[in-house]
Amino acid sequence: MLLEGKTLLITGVLMDSSIAFHVAKLAQEQGAKVVLTSFGRTMKITQTIAKRLPETPPVIELDVSNQEHLDSLAQRLGEHTDRLDGVVHSIGFAPQGAFNFLEGTWEDVATALQISAYSLKSLGVACLPLMTGGGSIVGLTFDAKFAWPVYDWMGVAKAAFESTNRYLARDLGPKGIRCNLVAAGPIRTTAAKSIPGFERFEQIWDERAPLGWNVNDPVPAAQACAALLSDWFPATTGEIIHVDGGVHAMGQ
Repeated sequence: MLLEGKTLLITGVLMDSSIAFHVAKLAQEQGAKVVLTSFGRTMKITQTIAKRLPETPPVIELDVSNQEHLDSLAQRLGEHTDRLDGVVHSIGFAPQGAFNFLEGTWEDVATALQISAYSLKSLGVACLPLMTGGGSIVGLTFDAKFAWPVYDWMGVAKAAFESTNRYLARDLGPKGIRCNLVAAGPIRTTAAKSIPGFERFEQIWDERAPLGWNVNDPVPAAQACAALLSDWFPATTGEIIHVDGGVHAMGQ
């Protein structure tokens, strides 16, 4: 029971193929109490998918671009728990224009940066009032060291996301809060399908991964998240754990 007695806030559960869904499932199986977030038209979808978990958790509304949602988050969470021990950031969005590097407008890029990078800080600060005993913030990234095909301004946003994690680790460490990321290989999720040309990743990843790679299996990434949420990494923060079959360490 790796997470027994812990209460976790998990964002990004949209379908049961998502990494966040499997983090929530594994967390419950390992003894944690889970609260999910969603917003707008996806609320009903998340509430439906939540019923496929071992226990149906509450779903509260959170749009990370809505300051009122962020300001009231701790109060609304207080209806379900008096503390948080962990937060999972599984949030990312970029308008279609952001997937063309040379033609992407600032409006498209600004949206990608706000939702996909700045929101890590926003979410962490919003949850602080309930993390008085310390805890763990875990985010999901896609290795931003490289200029990937088709990823374009979303790749820039992920680089900002990874930098944001380091600064958050610096500022929240004295409060006993660890901040780490899991860099997962390509997983065939709803978010991935929205990226034009994503199948190019699927075609080459298994060939390059020394351990092999299954684009239909989000469980290894979820297991890494669960481990980072647990007490087994008490002195690890500002880190990026790669769960990609080893591709990050290989040359061409």
